[in-house]
Amino acid sequence: MAEKSTGKLSLFSLTAMVVGSMVGAGIFNLPGRFATATGPFGAIIAWLIAGTGMYMLARVFQALAEKRPDIDSGVFAYAKAGFGDYMGFLSAFGYWLGSCLGNVFYWVLIGSTLGRFFPDIFGDGSTATAIIVSLAGIWLFHFMILRGVEQATFINTVVTIAKIVPILVAVLAFVFFFNYAQFSENFFGGVNMPEKTLLAQVRDTMLITVFVFLGIEGASVYSRYAKKRSDVGSATILGFVAVTGLMVAITMLPYATAPRAAIAGVANPSLAGALELVVGHWGAVLISIGVLVSVLGAYLAWSLICAEVLFAAAKSQDMPKLFAAQNGNRVPANALWLTNIVVSLFVISTYWSRDAFNFMLDMTSVTALLPYLLVAGYGVLLARSGVGYEKTPDERGRDQIFAWIAVVYTLFMFVAAGLKYVLLVAVLFVPGTILLYFWARREQQARVFTPVELVIFAVTVVAGAIGTYGLLTGLITP
Repeated sequence: MAEKSTGKLSLFSLTAMVVGSMVGAGIFNLPGRFATATGPFGAIIAWLIAGTGMYMLARVFQALAEKRPDIDSGVFAYAKAGFGDYMGFLSAFGYWLGSCLGNVFYWVLIGSTLGRFFPDIFGDGSTATAIIVSLAGIWLFHFMILRGVEQATFINTVVTIAKIVPILVAVLAFVFFFNYAQFSENFFGGVNMPEKTLLAQVRDTMLITVFVFLGIEGASVYSRYAKKRSDVGSATILGFVAVTGLMVAITMLPYATAPRAAIAGVANPSLAGALELVVGHWGAVLISIGVLVSVLGAYLAWSLICAEVLFAAAKSQDMPKLFAAQNGNRVPANALWLTNIVVSLFVISTYWSRDAFNFMLDMTSVTALLPYLLVAGYGVLLARSGVGYEKTPDERGRDQIFAWIAVVYTLFMFVAAGLKYVLLVAVLFVPGTILLYFWARREQQARVFTPVELVIFAVTVVAGAIGTYGLLTGLITP
């Protein structure tokens, strides 16, 4: 999330902000997650699909920022403008929920990283000790933020270095030890791995590609700070290409240094394990330090961002006005309290998860898909209507094509995610609607649902009931 500034940003600064918003914790798990799912051939197809889809989504965000500069309440505001109050709420709730789950993923990642050095204590990040440490960290950050502590420039600098330097060292090491024979052996799947169809291989990589691209919408936020409006498009493209190139390198190069089965078998964060296979234990230590510093620094910002999503939705009357309150330090305190209570409950729930690391990663990705789908859908509606295109009518056709491709991509992501995660998201959406949406509508003395919205809610309730039944009977396991 961009900070308010009276100055204007250069192309370089804009590009750096795009890169900073996209390079997160997910990149440290790319080697293992991809190696578990597929070989280099499937990975190339997966990145082509993900790169194309996310680029189109980035162009939709850019177009909406230019054509509807009056809509500035957040991603969910586009859903509300295009599809009504309830879809606006679901988008806001989904985006907030995804941000909360992303913060849970951070703590599981910290636990699993420490588990590499203290396996009996932290395990995979979901042991009782790991959960207690995570809860202590959550509430330590909570009270720091309530006092108005936000990321200073020097913290941002440290975090950026902690993220980028270990990744670049890993890339250089993988290049230095590149073995073409090993890469060829892994190319179509490798040995000692279960046989799967190419479609299944690609599908199993899709959710992590969504996760690592989260934050791409941040590019549209920076348009108001640009020295030149044209720099926004250039920064989006440059930042997208740079980050995509880095993620593809982190995914593909390990295939040329070790058997696919060995990469798939390393502990999380898998970049540490993949580098350890190549250079020895010091590689795992380097990546692990980078992960810890990066995640702790980013968590401080993301805790506040989670609260600000809820705060912005309350300000636009999509959430109860209780969450629009700020304390004396101008921190959205009530929103922060609810956010960290929810994050704590999810952290505790990881104790019963078979694979808390990947489960939280996948849930974060799926909850982000609905807001993205609604944004892409609004991009189609806006281009078709011509609103905002009065001075640039020739751009309508192009933007409509971009938006349609983004719609198809996000729908494909839902299919790739599988019914399990869609049902689990519905399980969370039903109580969210009953507790928060009904509350907000009653405060405004407004009609709860239109006939179409009632049908959408009914479908959500049915899906939530099926998901709850699956959890209770063990048919669905987190």
